[in-house]
Amino acid sequence: MAGITCYGLSSQSVLGLGSESSKSLLVMKGKQRGIRGFQIKAQVEFVNAEEAKKLVGVEGYAVVDVRDKTQFERAHIKNCYHVPLFIENTDNNIGTIVKRQLHNNFAGLFFGLPFTKANPEFVQSVKSQFSPESKLLLVCQEGLRSAAAAERLERAGYDNIACITSGLQTVKPGTFDSVGSKELQDAGKAGLVTIQGKISAVLGTVLICALLFVTFFPDQAEQILQMAPSS
Repeated sequence: MAGITCYGLSSQSVLGLGSESSKSLLVMKGKQRGIRGFQIKAQVEFVNAEEAKKLVGVEGYAVVDVRDKTQFERAHIKNCYHVPLFIENTDNNIGTIVKRQLHNNFAGLFFGLPFTKANPEFVQSVKSQFSPESKLLLVCQEGLRSAAAAERLERAGYDNIACITSGLQTVKPGTFDSVGSKELQDAGKAGLVTIQGKISAVLGTVLICALLFVTFFPDQAEQILQMAPSS
């Protein structure tokens, strides 16, 4: 679990605790509490969109967007810092070329996702802009990349980190001032999936019209069917 350090307590023991016990173990960010000789330290804070807005506006957290360039350009929080956890993979060895082609024919085509690789300069890029004492709100589209980024920054000595649970896709319009052609919650939508709903609506309308036609004009429908070429 990102942000949780257990001293003398196995992961199986933590997972085996009931919900109330778990709540008592997950203490406030940056604090330590001993429980029967054990210590738990929680440093990454997972918040919802409204709580994230309060962290930025009241507590002075800086927003660091770790998404790739394409999603960032579609929509991002105004005045945020862009430090991608993954960058476009332009390597041209044979293995990468094959993987890129497979990616472009599926994830790229249907979901508009770029072919990427881990950014080897991620931690150093953050260090060049923020001290380890800085308060950072890490954001991505679904919440997975920000959690992974938080873990890397924790290992690098950053103690005041927060992430939006489930990412920007949960942020309602107007929560943050944003820049881009889309709403923050829609920045991950691209490719053929963006027209899937429209295609389904058209097909549904056609089927309903056909059913109504057969129901109210059975004779004409039979004549049309007879005109269809037989196999």
